Amino acid sequence: MLNAINPSNGELLKRYAVLSRPDIDTHIERAQKAFLAWRGTPLRERAVVLNRVAEQLRAQKAELGKLMTDEMGKPVKEAGPEVEKSAWCAEHYASHAEGYLADQVLASDASRSYVRHQPLGVLLGVLPWNAPLWIAFRYLAPALMAGNTCVMKHDPHVPGCAEAIANLFRKAGAPDDIVVNLPVVTQDVEHAIRHPAIQAVSFTGSAKAGGIVAAVAASEIKHSVLELGGSDPFVVLQDADLDTAADVATLSRTINAGQSCIAAKRIIVEAPVYDAFVEKLGQRLAKLKVGDPNNPDTDIGPIARADLRDNLHRQVTETREQGARCLLGGEPVPGPGFYYPVTLLADVQPGMCAFAEEVFGPVMVVIKAEDSAHAITLANDSDYGLGAAIWSADVDRAEQLAWRIDAGQVSVNGIVKTDPRLPSGGIKRSGFGRELGPHGILEFVNAKQIWLK
Repeated sequence: MLNAINPSNGELLKRYAVLSRPDIDTHIERAQKAFLAWRGTPLRERAVVLNRVAEQLRAQKAELGKLMTDEMGKPVKEAGPEVEKSAWCAEHYASHAEGYLADQVLASDASRSYVRHQPLGVLLGVLPWNAPLWIAFRYLAPALMAGNTCVMKHDPHVPGCAEAIANLFRKAGAPDDIVVNLPVVTQDVEHAIRHPAIQAVSFTGSAKAGGIVAAVAASEIKHSVLELGGSDPFVVLQDADLDTAADVATLSRTINAGQSCIAAKRIIVEAPVYDAFVEKLGQRLAKLKVGDPNNPDTDIGPIARADLRDNLHRQVTETREQGARCLLGGEPVPGPGFYYPVTLLADVQPGMCAFAEEVFGPVMVVIKAEDSAHAITLANDSDYGLGAAIWSADVDRAEQLAWRIDAGQVSVNGIVKTDPRLPSGGIKRSGFGRELGPHGILEFVNAKQIWLK
C-alpha cells in the first residue's frame, strides 16, 4: 500500500493499493495500445485535447491545490499558482508543438533531404513529490503533443495527486490510456523500465536515484532525461541593487518551504557588501510565518516527510559545528508535523556540509567572496550544475560572468525559474537532457532523416 501522510500533523490521510508486476505490465500495454492510435492523431486534434485538459485543471484548481497541501504540505497560496502554471504548460505546447516539430530541411546531395520528428512510443515518467502537478505536466504536455503516450509513476507520498492527474484526462475527454497512472512501490520501477513497450524514461529526483534509473535504462538501450538535484549559486556583486536582490533571494530560497531543485541555495556575496546583505536577508527571513499550510497567511509550510526534516537538521548542525554562524532558526519546531524554522547560516565556507550538499528546506546559506572572480570560483565549486543567478548593475559584465558559470541556466538580475517557453535542465550531477521549450519536446522524438533523389 501507498500511505499518504499529512506532513502538517503526521496523520494518515488515505491508503492506496499498489499494482502487482503483472498489473504493471497490463497498464503499460494499455498505453502501448493507445499509442497506435494517438501517434496518427493530427497535431491540431492533440492540441484540442491538451487545451481541454488545461480547462479542466482550472476548473478543479481549488480541489487540486488542496490535494497538494494535504499530501506534501505546499502552502495554499502557492498551490493555486502551481495548478495555473500546469495549465499554461498544456496550452503552450498545444499552441507551439507544430512549430517545434516542423520538418528541418537540410541541404545534401539529395534532391531533397530533411529531418522529420516522430514519436518514440510509450514513455515512463518517474516524478517527485515537491511539485506534484507542475513537474508532471512539464513531462506530459510535450510528450503527448509529440505523439507519445505516457505512463506516470508518481512519488509514493503523493498518490492522490497522481490519481487526480490521470482523472483530469478522463474528465477532459482525452482518448483512453494516453496517460496511465502507475501506483507502484519503488522497487518495481526497474520492472517498468525494462518492459519492452517503454521506449524512454523521464526522471526528476535525487542524483542517487537518477543514477540508478539511468543505469537501468542504459542497460536496455533506452533514452533517459534526468533533472536531478541542485545547489544553485546566487551571486551578489558589490554594485547590485541589494534590496531587490535580497527580496528575490528570500523568495527563491523559501518558496515551497525551500524544497525546490532550482532554489537559491548558496548565496555568494562580494566582501564589500557582505555584512549589509546578510543583515537584509535576516530582516526579510525573520518576517516569514511558518505554520499550517492551509492558512492563506502562511509563508512556510512543513517539510514533506519526517526523514527529510531530520536530514535537514543534520546538515544545519554539522555546518554550525564546522564554524558557520547561525543567525536565525536552527532548531526543529516542536509539536506535531514536520516543521523546520526559517534558518540563516552565515560565514559558510567550501568544505562545510551546507556548502557541499544540497540543502532541501528553508535554510539560507551565505558565503563571502573576495571579488567577482572568487565568486565565480565558489559558484562552480559544486558537484551540481542546475541553475544560477548573478546580480549586478553592470548587465553586460554580468552576462559575461554568466557564460563562465557551470549550470544549465543562469538568470541575471532575476529569479531562476522554469518556464514552458525556455529549456531547463542541468549538467554534472544535476542530470542531462532538457525539459520545456523546443528542446524539451525534441528529447522524446525520433529525428528521422529522409533522403530523396
